[in-house]
Amino acid sequence: MTSAWDATPPVRLGRYPGPMLNRIDLRESDLNARELAEALPRATLDVAAALDAVAPTIADVRERGAAALREAAERFDHVRPEHLRVPREALTRALEGLDPAVREALELSIAHNRAGHAAQLPRETVTEIVPGGTVTQRWIPVRRVGLYVPGGLAVYPSSVVMNVVAAQVAGVEQVALASPPQAAFDGLPHPTILAACELLGVEEVYAVGGAQAIAMFAYGAACENATDEADVVAAGGAPGTALCERVDVVTGPGNIFVAAAKRAVRGVVGIDAEAGPTEIAIVADGEADPELVAADLLSQAEHDPNAGSVLITDSERLAAEAEAALERRLAATKHTQRSRTALEGRQSGIVLVRDLDQAIEVADAYAAEHLEIHTRHAQAVARRIRNAGAIFVGPYSPVPLGDYLAGSNHVLPTGGTARFAAGLNVMAYIKPVQVIEYDAAALEAMTDPLTALAESEDLPAHGEAARARRGSRA
Repeated sequence: MTSAWDATPPVRLGRYPGPMLNRIDLRESDLNARELAEALPRATLDVAAALDAVAPTIADVRERGAAALREAAERFDHVRPEHLRVPREALTRALEGLDPAVREALELSIAHNRAGHAAQLPRETVTEIVPGGTVTQRWIPVRRVGLYVPGGLAVYPSSVVMNVVAAQVAGVEQVALASPPQAAFDGLPHPTILAACELLGVEEVYAVGGAQAIAMFAYGAACENATDEADVVAAGGAPGTALCERVDVVTGPGNIFVAAAKRAVRGVVGIDAEAGPTEIAIVADGEADPELVAADLLSQAEHDPNAGSVLITDSERLAAEAEAALERRLAATKHTQRSRTALEGRQSGIVLVRDLDQAIEVADAYAAEHLEIHTRHAQAVARRIRNAGAIFVGPYSPVPLGDYLAGSNHVLPTGGTARFAAGLNVMAYIKPVQVIEYDAAALEAMTDPLTALAESEDLPAHGEAARARRGSRA
């Protein structure tokens, strides 16, 4: 499959390898938004191809419940969990054993995120359309959600916070969370994940990962054995109750198979997004600090070999100095090889532009998951950005601040979907519902025009329903 990187642009475009990061020189080009998006570096994510791979797992979980979940764990996570539902004492034990510094940081993250998400809550409004006729806009949280927290190259208690806090602030009654079982921890999720759940009061936690977790949330899962039933009863369920009840909405990041599973069950449940590899774009001018630019590019590259790190600048000097700083930092960082693979990959690069106006055009075409602004008048520049999952303004607002403590959500749209999608927020768990209430006089005033429209659409019974109320003793 030809990637966007390999596509031949319709106008002159300079593309060449740099010392580490590839270069795309747009200074003499005049590309429209679509052409820019095709020319810019981006990791490919073929979710459609992964659908075939996850379909048997989803069908198996739907058919056989917990038995299929255990077999999938054995196959993909190399452990057969005794407890698919994490016992209550394991959550308590995990919090008791948590590093006090990590606990303090998590508590700070929870507090900041509660404040940030509370600001997103919409208010109920009543609008009088005509005298005696109102439409009330209500916002109703879904009853039950399933939250997924990955467990691949890193441990993500911060993702527990981001998903759970948004759901709790939205007013969701039941929160269930799944994270992959770990062979190193007797088939339970990582203890730091469990400790974060305990801090947040989440008691329904499953040692289930990947596409099978998404299927469990979408369709529910029956118990396999006495251990499963005992775990459910211990959690307050009645004997014979399912291991996991189906949910209304599934959210949370994951690998390509999690993304494919979400696509497969969309319509059965609501989903937030199909997350791809993480990415950062930095718009920087000649006054930016190259050391800070390099540090922030590296901070995303260490996530994943497919992570994208893109610098957009009108300064060749800054580009060269940032790349030199990146080489120095790369040699000293912990995940050197993983980060180098990401930085040298086709999904990363330096984009040279004529000026700030073109830099903004490029940033909007790229529609980064994370966008940093390192320019003069950074706040004014940020206001001009249309497409980004989250915007980080100025030299003291690095992306890792948003990952943990800023009070914003770090589950963000990737792969250019920030053109039309938003980061995870309380609205993922809330439904808008309109409530219509007219009195007799208000309906009477609307009956003739209503009838005219109904008859124009050849739906006469619509008008008759309104006229039937004339003289009614209701």
